[in-house]
Amino acid sequence: MLLEQINSPEQLKQRNVEELPKVAEEIRQFLIHSLSETGGHLASNLGVVELTIALHYLFDSPKDKLLWDVGHQAYVHKLLTGRGHLFPTLRQHQGLCGFPKMRESEHDVWETGHSSTSLSGAMGMAAARDIKGESYQVIPIIGDGALTGGMALEALNHIGEEKKNMIVILNDNEMSISPNVGALHNHLGRLRTNTGYNKLKDEVEALLRKIPSVGGPFANTLERIKDSLKYLVVSGVFFEHLGFTYLGPVDGHEIDELMEILRQAAHTKGPVLVHVVTKKGYGYEPAENDSVVYHGVGTYKIESGSLHKKSAKAPAYPAVFGETVIKLAEQNEKVVAITPAMITGSKLNAFQERFPKRCFDVGIAEQHAVTFAAGMATQGLKPILAIYSTFLQRGYDQLIHDVCRQNLDVVFAVDRAGFVGEDGETHQGVYDISFMRNQPNMVIMMPKDENEFQHMLYTATEHIHGPVAVRYSKGAGLGVQMDAAFKPIPVGKAEVLREGSDVALLAFGTMVSPALQTAEYLLEQGIQAKVINARFAKPLDEALLVELAREQMPVVTIEEACIQGGFGSAVLEFYANEGLTLPVLPLGIPDVYVEHGSVSQQLEEVGLTPSQMVTTITQFMAQKKQQV
Repeated sequence: MLLEQINSPEQLKQRNVEELPKVAEEIRQFLIHSLSETGGHLASNLGVVELTIALHYLFDSPKDKLLWDVGHQAYVHKLLTGRGHLFPTLRQHQGLCGFPKMRESEHDVWETGHSSTSLSGAMGMAAARDIKGESYQVIPIIGDGALTGGMALEALNHIGEEKKNMIVILNDNEMSISPNVGALHNHLGRLRTNTGYNKLKDEVEALLRKIPSVGGPFANTLERIKDSLKYLVVSGVFFEHLGFTYLGPVDGHEIDELMEILRQAAHTKGPVLVHVVTKKGYGYEPAENDSVVYHGVGTYKIESGSLHKKSAKAPAYPAVFGETVIKLAEQNEKVVAITPAMITGSKLNAFQERFPKRCFDVGIAEQHAVTFAAGMATQGLKPILAIYSTFLQRGYDQLIHDVCRQNLDVVFAVDRAGFVGEDGETHQGVYDISFMRNQPNMVIMMPKDENEFQHMLYTATEHIHGPVAVRYSKGAGLGVQMDAAFKPIPVGKAEVLREGSDVALLAFGTMVSPALQTAEYLLEQGIQAKVINARFAKPLDEALLVELAREQMPVVTIEEACIQGGFGSAVLEFYANEGLTLPVLPLGIPDVYVEHGSVSQQLEEVGLTPSQMVTTITQFMAQKKQQV
């Protein structure tokens, strides 16, 4: 096999161009077989096989800088840069990362996980290159979905203004995780379907060259004629107006065509945008037919493409969210749902079908999504913004300025709160408590189970004025009985689930169940632990905290979130401000980035399993007794 002889870009360059389609086919088969056993981002990588081969064949990585936007499509790049032997460990604990990772390889020059960052990073590299007087190509590869992100558009504007030498590869596969939306996507569609533009341009240029020179004025007129012809064929020349030389569209699965257009781009001064049309899942029919399911897929059967589904005793929290928001909308006509390109991930498909005029997918535009929700709230609607915790970070200024400051009725349904497993550090939902808790007017809550979750969503939409964040895990619930009717939850009130007199375990959200198990283990050691479902990180149940202080009961706060600025910090701040002194131990995620692996491995890594917490708590209590 040719692929077995290629462990570096230099070895790829030693192959004849005629052999590259064979290399592409072998890479596809490798990915299909390898990911069937590990899972991963299949469809996006199958779509960029030829493009990645062409880039590494023509350019000199790592001297020439390849920046993969989002990073979902970097597997082929990893294969061609000597990491094929690591694919059995893909996205597993201490194994190969599913995204570009600098510590893995010198060829990974930019780390990603969120979309729309590559162009800004590339502009920074190009500016640094020119300041230092160096010479190399800077080549960001960005998808059409990521291009709709506001940051990408800001970078396009800056690149076009500065006129730095750069080759922007627009990987136009017409599909991000959810179907792309927006005017820019429609513009690209017109470019894709245009077959006459490049042919007509070439013919006009050939005609102009045959006309003898008759001076500057006439030459300028001819240039204006040539430019105006673009408007006859293409509905807008968006990229050229921004200052780019536009090349394409080109078939992203034809290596010869890719080679030709990339060579042309490499010899063009200033910023160039190469429009490459690819197909997600190319070469594997199941992934071609359903690139949404095969975007990030678990293990599957190669022959049929059927997924190996894990049996679940309880529905996942996103599924409960999808069902609950429909019920809320049926009861309250003011309820609307918003998502930034995550209709499928946030389980809003059924809501969109049931209430098409009340469901809004704004594309990869988290900042816009937050302020869009705020605008709706000013007019008396009840917007529910379904957004992953890691993506809410991108709308932080809008959360502060446009929602909290104006005290608007926006419900943030914060999906993927806590550890997310295989996607790792770029996607961990562990910072939102810290960055939301400091905002006036904000209410933050998280359920102990799926039944409490539906009641929290109901409370957020019907019984709270102002911004509310309801956090929830991507994992399965506990399999509890679901109440038929919604019930309001008293705002800022915790509930005692288990009585005890030696130590209070004040747990938040997903950590309530482990706290109950921890209490069982502590009882075996003669320690009676009171277990409290905090429910709210803001406002706190101050009366309960005062009662614990009065009893001088040591308190252990437990959260699947960062300790700094989190729920435990809130408890410590309360006691400090009230002048109350008692032992408090905050358990959560320390000041580190937790990498990819299973959620259970990540919990173990930070000491949040019941057995680990028992050890930590007993040591804590022993130390406090010695100090008394």
